[in-house]
Amino acid sequence: MATRGLFITLEGIDRSGKTTQARLLQKALGERALAVREPGGTAVGERVRELLKDPQTEIGGPAEALLFAAARSQLVAEVIRPALERRMIVISDRFTDSSLAYQGAARGLGTDEVATLNRWATGGLQPDLTLLLWIDPADAARRGGEADRFETEGEELQRRVAATYDELAAADPSRWRRVAADRPPAEVHADVLSAVEAAARVPAGATA
Repeated sequence: MATRGLFITLEGIDRSGKTTQARLLQKALGERALAVREPGGTAVGERVRELLKDPQTEIGGPAEALLFAAARSQLVAEVIRPALERRMIVISDRFTDSSLAYQGAARGLGTDEVATLNRWATGGLQPDLTLLLWIDPADAARRGGEADRFETEGEELQRRVAATYDELAAADPSRWRRVAADRPPAEVHADVLSAVEAAARVPAGATA
């Protein structure tokens, strides 16, 4: 019997559909699943989120990485680890890989440096399964939605992030599953759910 639950993360560029897919997955898995978002999920994290998302706020790369790590640390300690200890399936809309892609690579801080920071912040917690929702940045930019501080930086940032995600997935194929996100949400969800069921070995809607 497993000693803890399953930790699933959804990654991808802005407007790739992560939030929608996290919601659909949580609904499909039922009471056994808990969905969280980054940054956020705690009182500390939500305040940090407001700051990081504000298009009017200028934040340097190192400060940005530290703020994400602080919010993530609080989320892990307060929400994720306790849920995993209760053997729940935790679904996180972004996690450490986002920082490696956005701050480590796209901001030029170095993926090794950002990885070291986040290992310390999370106590070394790693996802069991990471779903990369892949979409071309040009197609993602045409999707509707409120622009935040990252999206206003334009397509070139998203292309650097997308390239880094591809590298991360190629380096750890046992953890990553690539899902084409340039399709109707229901079709994307079907592939997401299939990947999760294979990893979790539980039927959709099962309860603990």
